[in-house]
Amino acid sequence: MTAIETRLAELGVTLPDAPAPAANYVPFVVVGNLVHVSGQISQNANGLIKGRLGDDMDVAAGAEAAKSCAISLLAQVKKACGGDLSRLKRAVKLVGFVNSTADFTDQPKVINGASDFLVAALGDAGRHARSAVSAASLPLGVAVEIEGIFEIA
Repeated sequence: MTAIETRLAELGVTLPDAPAPAANYVPFVVVGNLVHVSGQISQNANGLIKGRLGDDMDVAAGAEAAKSCAISLLAQVKKACGGDLSRLKRAVKLVGFVNSTADFTDQPKVINGASDFLVAALGDAGRHARSAVSAASLPLGVAVEIEGIFEIA
């Protein structure tokens, strides 16, 4: 078990199998030492995490949805590394999309669910550049979608 997997276990997180793409794209592309991971939608063992911030979902629930996206991002990175998470060096950048009403302004607090999780799982290597933006809607009605860039060895 890698140090990252040990830390994930301490956090009570088991990475799922990397989600398959839902359309005509690949889940990740490796360019040099960077893994560009396609947007991961909010989902867990119970299915899709749907909702609209500022309407039927609060910030805490949105942050949990964002955390689920970060878990899927790490699952994709693990797959990109041939199953060897010890190759993961750092999170570089996240772009988070929040399904929210026009007057909702706490997108950063929602995406903190992903950012906080990556720091908890990866330590300082989990600190990253980031954008958090609103979306009028997201695929399948999910609450959050996040894409990421990661450095690997």
